[in-house]
Amino acid sequence: MTQELDLDAVIRDRIRGLRLARGWSLDALAARCRLSPSTLSRIETGHRRIALDQLVPIARALDTSLDQLVESPEHEDVVIRPQPSSTPGLTMWLLSSERALHGMTVAKMRILPGPRPGRRELAVHPGRDWFTVLSGTARLHLGERVVVVEAGQAAQFSTMVPHAIVAQGGPVEILTVLDHDGERAHLHADAAGDAPPDPTEGPGSGDGAEPGPAA
Repeated sequence: MTQELDLDAVIRDRIRGLRLARGWSLDALAARCRLSPSTLSRIETGHRRIALDQLVPIARALDTSLDQLVESPEHEDVVIRPQPSSTPGLTMWLLSSERALHGMTVAKMRILPGPRPGRRELAVHPGRDWFTVLSGTARLHLGERVVVVEAGQAAQFSTMVPHAIVAQGGPVEILTVLDHDGERAHLHADAAGDAPPDPTEGPGSGDGAEPGPAA
């Protein structure tokens, strides 16, 4: 019973915290989830028991999931222990858990200059990618364009444009955020053994080389 009450209090705190983080009044959230402000106030303060048919619209209004709203905070391992995963010229560290927010995946990549055998085409897949350069210099191929991204700079682009990230002048380390399609294209393809176009290798990718036509 105590554990149930503790979780109930956690849910109430989450509702209130998410509401305040968005700068919403009780009236504003109540209007979005079609509850009366007095009902919502009693839910937040613990003067009314939370019902499932109330939690669903509240979670939807707060742009979160019911699972995230009610998950227990106990026994959650908040420390991620990334293990390197390497292929020729590329090492990756997965920095987010399997339950990453909104399906986004965070990864660190270390890319070496020079070609990677058998991986010459530019990648294309649905979604958007974002990365920031931690050290070194990255050369981002976007179709016919080449954009140089230095340490401390970031890039964001549609992955429906043929693209590749290449190290220029030496190794480059990037921190990247991928959506579901980007994670499948960039992180899981090698493990599946289907050898798709390599996201970190573009045509003419040798150190200092200019981009050429896609293979």
